[in-house]
Amino acid sequence: MAENNALLVDTSGMITINECTQLPPMVNSKGLWNYIHYGTIPYTLPVIQLQMVLIFAITQASHYVLKRYGVPKFTSQLFVGMILSPSLLGRFEILKHVLFPVKSQEIIGLLSLWSYILFMFLSGVKMDIGMINRTGRKALYTGVVCILSPLLIGLLVQVKLKGYYTLNTEEAEMLPYITAIHCLTPFPVVACLLEDLKILNSELGRLALSGALVSDTLSMFLIIISALTRIRQNESSMIATIDLVAIIMYLIIIVFAIRPSMFWVIRQTPEGRPVKDTYIHAILIMVLGSGYLSHSFGQTLVVGPFILGLAIPDGPPLGSAIVSKFNCFIWDVLLPIYVTTCGMRTDLSLIKFDDSFTTINGILIVLTFVSKMVASLVPPLYSKMPLNDALTLALLLSSKGVVQLTFYTLFKDNETMADESYALSSLSILLTAFFVPLLVKYMYHPSRKYAGYQKRDIMHCRRNVELRVLACIHRQDDIAAVIKLLEVACPSSERPLAVYVLHLIELIGRASPIFISHQMQKKTVSNNSSYSENIILAFNLFKRDNEGVVSVNVFTSISPPKFMHEDICILGLDKLTSFIVLPFHRKWSIGGSIESEDNTVRTLNCSVLELAPCSVGILVDRGHLGRSMVSSESSYSVAMIFLGGNDDREALTFAKRMANDSNIALTVVQFVATGGDVDSRWDKLLDNEILKDVKLNNVGDEYVIFLEEMVKDGPQTALIIRSMVDEYDLIIVGRRHKVESPQTSGLAEWSEFPELGIIGDLLASSDLNSKTSVLVMQQQQIDG
Repeated sequence: MAENNALLVDTSGMITINECTQLPPMVNSKGLWNYIHYGTIPYTLPVIQLQMVLIFAITQASHYVLKRYGVPKFTSQLFVGMILSPSLLGRFEILKHVLFPVKSQEIIGLLSLWSYILFMFLSGVKMDIGMINRTGRKALYTGVVCILSPLLIGLLVQVKLKGYYTLNTEEAEMLPYITAIHCLTPFPVVACLLEDLKILNSELGRLALSGALVSDTLSMFLIIISALTRIRQNESSMIATIDLVAIIMYLIIIVFAIRPSMFWVIRQTPEGRPVKDTYIHAILIMVLGSGYLSHSFGQTLVVGPFILGLAIPDGPPLGSAIVSKFNCFIWDVLLPIYVTTCGMRTDLSLIKFDDSFTTINGILIVLTFVSKMVASLVPPLYSKMPLNDALTLALLLSSKGVVQLTFYTLFKDNETMADESYALSSLSILLTAFFVPLLVKYMYHPSRKYAGYQKRDIMHCRRNVELRVLACIHRQDDIAAVIKLLEVACPSSERPLAVYVLHLIELIGRASPIFISHQMQKKTVSNNSSYSENIILAFNLFKRDNEGVVSVNVFTSISPPKFMHEDICILGLDKLTSFIVLPFHRKWSIGGSIESEDNTVRTLNCSVLELAPCSVGILVDRGHLGRSMVSSESSYSVAMIFLGGNDDREALTFAKRMANDSNIALTVVQFVATGGDVDSRWDKLLDNEILKDVKLNNVGDEYVIFLEEMVKDGPQTALIIRSMVDEYDLIIVGRRHKVESPQTSGLAEWSEFPELGIIGDLLASSDLNSKTSVLVMQQQQIDG
């Protein structure tokens, strides 16, 4: 069989020549025993199968051990690659000539490249560009300084180092590019790390993702400009200009053609139905074409697919469908092959620092990491984030992963980075990927993943900014009560209301939970009824009755009850809500007796109260609140019981909104201890400040009644509350959990539902024969 030249595709997308490959290739094996005595495997398919089995088995076995110590999958895969490298097990003949011969690199390299292209495409699908605007300036400033600061410092220092070390022309030209790679904060790396640490949906995780998104956007811009600059230097200005025009045209097509077509696909998908395979196949073809286009105008193969991924709306139905179809195969099968093979090309025995370029590279690796850490600390600390969390955020943004590994491999394949420098750079990735997760786990506990750093409550909601409310619905009976509560909140053009409705359905009869945004999909099948049709109709009617002052967005979550609190907290974080309304777990009949009781709802409410990123209210509807909706023009009586403290101040702030409606009569009742209370002087000042306008009757446009009741202990407070309860349609109280005061002394031991607080539990007691509904409010609990 004649020998011919064959094409070898490496991870950079570059094409090299392999001089000793036979054509046509020997693909199918005649059996193991027919060629084992030759000491090699001359067939392509058995070799690639053995390589995949070996890599998969070793990476899974090593990760099974290392994951107990908090080590991510990527670290285990790179660690296995270095074990199989020439510096360790790769020196043995069976690995060097039998399992991983030189001629098999063509297929394994092509497979690795294909896996990385799909990985970057999926990373683009998972990214939400709008996250930057929703998170605020903190993430913007953090993302900018975490790349520009180490880049500027690194470039200045490497200029100085060139005066002390001798470099050839090619090394001197490549040093700025390698310095820039050290400074990257890739979004896919940060997202994968947060997912492994199970803090992806935390407030800290959102800040890290937003910062990485800003940094990655700047990085992508710098990478494109750098590639065009090298084309201009190596080829001509005309070719660089043509490539620039091609990139701009590609971006225009993505923004004005591809992305609208993706929304069209979403609108054509019925609610609760999967996206058609035809659309998925068409998108996969576009991924292949975008890779070819990006390579044709001077960029790497992954730039086009990554930008295409950004054009696909994340989340259900389209984004989640693409991720669910490809994520397992790419993340668990193809990507381990890619990372491991990159690690196998690392020869750690070459690291000796006797080479000038390697020495400078080592200094820059340490310098850029330290400067990135310090720069990432400044904006969070300036925003008064706790030091421990600011350090955690800086560690997350300083992590390294598969993106940096790819660039180092690209430089090695282009022969612009020596094997010594490549080994050192790969080792720095391994060390960073190993220690950063361990430090993050030590410093940031997952139980705090919904802890907030910004004040998202009603008290600190500016007067001319809309109040964002997340209303949770379990059953049809909850709809009327929640809508009535929103009506008495008096939405107006000066105080608009943004309502996010979450219909919670228990997952039964299906394998995986689903999350539906009813604004993204529409029914296209006549016999397909929406999961939340009645809820959508009711809240759309509420929106129509309050046109211009109320916006409504409805979502449906079908998940196990033990995970429902995560759906609520995640949506609250995503929409930056100030208030979450939860229905009480008891349902009363028209006659006033308890009709049903759902303890899973009670457990859910307790979990949300503990983890919520904003203020929370539990709505106890005894039946009268919802029925009063039909007579909204009649007078509606509301009382607010004030004892003092954060929760009561939050409840009073919400009650004050109701004073702008002439149909609502608001009464504020303050209970004062006769012997003096135990509140701090600061709490007294805050209480007096928020009560000042109530006492002066200077709240809103309507008359507000203020009453002051002197009590000596809890039983006297309970007696007064029982005597006044039937005079009102709704009573608002603060939860005041674990707050001791003379006004409630002696009542705590009789409390049945701690989630309602002492006064709320008294008002919701089955012993109290009343139709008055109750709203128990807890102000956002700021961590640190």
